[in-house]
Amino acid sequence: MSEPMSVAWPPAPIRTGRLVLRESESRDRAAFIELFTSPEVSAYLGGPRPRAACERELPETPGRRPGLFVIELDGAMIGTVELNRRDPEHRSRIRPDAGEAELGYLLLPEAWGHGYAAEACAAVLHWYADAQPGEPVVLCTQTANERSMRLAAKLGFTEVQRYEAWGAQQWMGMWSPVAPSVRRHPPAATPGS
Repeated sequence: MSEPMSVAWPPAPIRTGRLVLRESESRDRAAFIELFTSPEVSAYLGGPRPRAACERELPETPGRRPGLFVIELDGAMIGTVELNRRDPEHRSRIRPDAGEAELGYLLLPEAWGHGYAAEACAAVLHWYADAQPGEPVVLCTQTANERSMRLAAKLGFTEVQRYEAWGAQQWMGMWSPVAPSVRRHPPAATPGS
């Protein structure tokens, strides 16, 4: 996250029913390259990066930064989920002076449609609610990205605003944690999300 958190990083790996959410390792480099160069993954993110440039520029251990979790299934990376503090020029109207955390995720196309994104994002939101009690999280996506819009609703994000940016209509939603005494486990993911 661009602003320091009062949480030691990296946390212990987070385990869900099917996934492990952990810090990036050098063995994940090939999967990062696939994520960043995939036309399907980047369809709503401005397009894929050129493979040669990505292979040349990506560090030996990509994605090793606070807030970024690798999503691992059966010992292999299938994507990432991260929380980043919004920088001052991109702050929302929710808490313009605070710079709320923003949830983002990328999954390899072969991992789509199995509920992994919902499972991973719910686990990270649960972790964040425990680490930063009471802090809201935002999620932004293009309204044309139907999968992302469905996931936002499933995770409990509520619409804050719609706006035009990068030549398309964007959607911003907010998620607020439930009090820890009420919440015992992250929401269960359902297949197909």
